Amino acid sequence: MPDKLTVKCPTCHKIVIWQESSLYRPFCSKRCRLIDLGEWAGEEKRISSQRNISEIDDWSEISDDHDIKK
Repeated sequence: MPDKLTVKCPTCHKIVIWQESSLYRPFCSKRCRLIDLGEWAGEEKRISSQRNISEIDDWSEISDDHDIKK
């Protein structure tokens, strides 16, 4: 039988077996999942970007690919 795939819970770093019965994967529990969600909602976590969208004055000039039209 092959080794079971394991990951660390992103919140508490507890080892989690990656299988269908692990309901909260990659988290170890509902509590850790909600802590992570709260960090995203509170903007403690964010995806970095090279561009600050809030600095753009005219949103209507942004094309679908997010480049400013000239």
